[in-house]
Amino acid sequence: MNKQMILTGAGGFLAGLIIMAITGFYSLPGMMMLEDASRYDFDTTVEKFEQKVSDAGWSILKTHDMKEILEGHGHEVLNVKIFELCSSRYSARILKLDDERIVSPLMPCRIAIYEKSNGVTYITRMDSELLSRPFGGEIKDVMSIASVETENIIAQLLR
Repeated sequence: MNKQMILTGAGGFLAGLIIMAITGFYSLPGMMMLEDASRYDFDTTVEKFEQKVSDAGWSILKTHDMKEILEGHGHEVLNVKIFELCSSRYSARILKLDDERIVSPLMPCRIAIYEKSNGVTYITRMDSELLSRPFGGEIKDVMSIASVETENIIAQLLR
Protein backbone atom coordinates (compact mmCIF):
# COMPACT_ATOMS: atom_id res chain seq x y z
CA MET A 1 0.00 0.00 0.00
CA ASN A 2 1.21 3.41 -0.73
CA LYS A 3 1.06 6.41 1.55
CA GLN A 4 -1.74 8.12 -0.42
CA MET A 5 -4.05 5.09 -0.07
CA ILE A 6 -3.44 4.95 3.68
CA LEU A 7 -4.15 8.67 4.07
CA THR A 8 -7.30 8.40 1.93
CA GLY A 9 -8.55 5.44 3.99
CA ALA A 10 -7.77 7.17 7.28
CA GLY A 11 -9.50 10.36 6.09
CA GLY A 12 -12.59 8.40 5.08
CA PHE A 13 -12.65 6.61 8.42
CA LEU A 14 -12.30 9.91 10.29
CA ALA A 15 -15.06 11.52 8.22
CA GLY A 16 -17.31 8.55 8.98
CA LEU A 17 -16.65 8.89 12.70
CA ILE A 18 -17.45 12.60 12.60
CA ILE A 19 -20.70 12.02 10.71
CA MET A 20 -21.66 9.25 13.13
CA ALA A 21 -20.92 11.47 16.15
CA ILE A 22 -22.96 14.37 14.76
CA THR A 23 -25.87 12.07 13.89
CA GLY A 24 -25.75 10.48 17.35
CA PHE A 25 -25.61 13.85 19.10
CA TYR A 26 -28.69 15.18 17.31
CA SER A 27 -30.58 11.88 17.64
CA LEU A 28 -29.94 11.53 21.37
CA PRO A 29 -32.86 13.66 22.64
CA GLY A 30 -35.30 11.64 20.53
CA MET A 31 -33.87 8.41 21.89
CA MET A 32 -33.75 9.49 25.54
CA MET A 33 -37.27 10.85 25.79
CA LEU A 34 -40.39 8.77 25.16
CA GLU A 35 -43.68 10.45 24.25
CA ASP A 36 -47.00 8.70 23.65
CA ALA A 37 -50.53 9.93 23.06
CA SER A 38 -53.11 9.06 25.71
CA ARG A 39 -56.46 7.62 24.70
CA TYR A 40 -58.10 9.96 27.22
CA ASP A 41 -58.43 13.70 27.79
CA PHE A 42 -56.07 15.41 30.22
CA ASP A 43 -58.11 15.12 33.40
CA THR A 44 -59.08 11.49 32.76
CA THR A 45 -55.48 10.60 31.92
CA VAL A 46 -54.27 12.15 35.19
CA GLU A 47 -56.98 10.39 37.21
CA LYS A 48 -56.38 6.99 35.62
CA PHE A 49 -52.60 7.39 35.82
CA GLU A 50 -52.72 8.14 39.54
CA GLN A 51 -54.91 5.07 40.12
CA LYS A 52 -52.70 2.78 38.00
CA VAL A 53 -49.59 3.97 39.88
CA SER A 54 -51.26 3.13 43.19
CA ASP A 55 -52.52 -0.23 41.89
CA ALA A 56 -48.94 -1.13 40.87
CA GLY A 57 -47.64 -0.46 44.40
CA TRP A 58 -45.78 2.71 43.50
CA SER A 59 -46.12 6.07 45.26
CA ILE A 60 -46.56 9.55 43.85
CA LEU A 61 -44.28 11.64 46.03
CA LYS A 62 -45.12 14.98 44.48
CA THR A 63 -47.16 16.41 41.64
CA HIS A 64 -46.07 19.65 40.01
CA ASP A 65 -48.97 21.47 38.32
CA MET A 66 -46.92 23.59 35.95
CA LYS A 67 -49.93 25.43 34.51
CA GLU A 68 -50.90 26.59 38.00
CA ILE A 69 -47.33 27.44 38.98
CA LEU A 70 -46.68 29.46 35.83
CA GLU A 71 -50.04 31.26 36.04
CA GLY A 72 -48.86 32.49 39.44
CA HIS A 73 -45.93 34.12 37.62
CA GLY A 74 -48.06 35.67 34.89
CA HIS A 75 -47.53 33.02 32.18
CA GLU A 76 -50.19 31.07 30.36
CA VAL A 77 -49.52 27.49 29.26
CA LEU A 78 -51.63 24.44 28.50
CA ASN A 79 -52.11 21.75 31.15
CA VAL A 80 -48.84 20.13 32.29
CA LYS A 81 -48.45 17.94 35.38
CA ILE A 82 -45.15 16.37 36.35
CA PHE A 83 -45.30 13.38 38.67
CA GLU A 84 -42.47 12.16 40.88
CA LEU A 85 -42.87 8.39 41.29
CA CYS A 86 -41.11 6.10 43.72
CA SER A 87 -41.02 2.42 44.46
CA SER A 88 -39.18 1.73 47.70
CA ARG A 89 -38.45 -1.79 46.41
CA TYR A 90 -36.13 -0.25 43.83
CA SER A 91 -34.95 3.05 45.28
CA ALA A 92 -33.61 1.35 48.42
CA ARG A 93 -31.53 -1.06 46.32
CA ILE A 94 -29.71 1.87 44.74
CA LEU A 95 -29.58 4.34 47.62
CA LYS A 96 -28.12 1.89 50.16
CA LEU A 97 -24.96 1.48 48.06
CA ASP A 98 -22.27 4.18 48.07
CA ASP A 99 -21.18 3.94 44.43
CA GLU A 100 -24.72 3.59 43.07
CA ARG A 101 -25.98 6.68 44.91
CA ILE A 102 -24.47 8.72 42.08
CA VAL A 103 -27.74 8.30 40.13
CA SER A 104 -29.85 9.83 42.93
CA PRO A 105 -30.39 13.03 40.88
CA LEU A 106 -32.42 10.85 38.50
CA MET A 107 -34.67 9.81 41.35
CA PRO A 108 -37.55 9.75 41.79
CA CYS A 109 -38.80 8.70 38.36
CA ARG A 110 -40.50 11.60 36.64
CA ILE A 111 -43.41 11.27 34.27
CA ALA A 112 -45.22 14.20 32.70
CA ILE A 113 -48.74 14.38 31.36
CA TYR A 114 -49.54 17.37 29.19
CA GLU A 115 -51.75 18.74 26.47
CA LYS A 116 -50.56 20.01 23.12
CA SER A 117 -52.25 22.62 20.97
CA ASN A 118 -53.70 19.80 18.82
CA GLY A 119 -55.96 18.91 21.80
CA VAL A 120 -54.28 15.56 22.41
CA THR A 121 -52.92 14.58 25.83
CA TYR A 122 -49.44 13.05 25.93
CA ILE A 123 -47.42 11.08 28.47
CA THR A 124 -43.66 11.54 28.41
CA ARG A 125 -40.71 10.25 30.37
CA MET A 126 -37.01 9.46 30.09
CA ASP A 127 -36.10 6.09 28.63
CA SER A 128 -34.78 4.77 31.94
CA GLU A 129 -33.76 1.44 30.49
CA LEU A 130 -31.60 3.09 27.82
CA LEU A 131 -30.21 5.56 30.35
CA SER A 132 -29.23 2.72 32.71
CA ARG A 133 -27.08 0.80 30.21
CA PRO A 134 -23.81 2.74 30.60
CA PHE A 135 -23.93 2.34 34.39
CA GLY A 136 -24.21 -1.43 34.35
CA GLY A 137 -24.41 -3.53 37.52
CA GLU A 138 -27.05 -2.89 40.15
CA ILE A 139 -28.06 0.45 38.62
CA LYS A 140 -28.80 -1.15 35.25
CA ASP A 141 -30.65 -4.06 36.86
CA VAL A 142 -32.84 -1.88 39.07
CA MET A 143 -33.56 0.82 36.48
CA SER A 144 -34.42 -1.80 33.86
CA ILE A 145 -36.93 -3.52 36.15
CA ALA A 146 -38.44 -0.21 37.27
CA SER A 147 -38.67 0.90 33.64
CA VAL A 148 -40.67 -2.19 32.71
CA GLU A 149 -43.11 -1.54 35.55
CA THR A 150 -43.63 2.12 34.72
CA GLU A 151 -44.03 1.33 31.03
CA ASN A 152 -46.73 -1.23 31.96
CA ILE A 153 -48.57 1.46 33.94
CA ILE A 154 -48.38 3.90 31.04
CA ALA A 155 -49.31 1.31 28.38
CA GLN A 156 -52.77 1.01 29.93
CA LEU A 157 -53.48 4.65 29.03
CA LEU A 158 -52.21 4.76 25.45
CA ARG A 159 -54.09 4.76 22.18
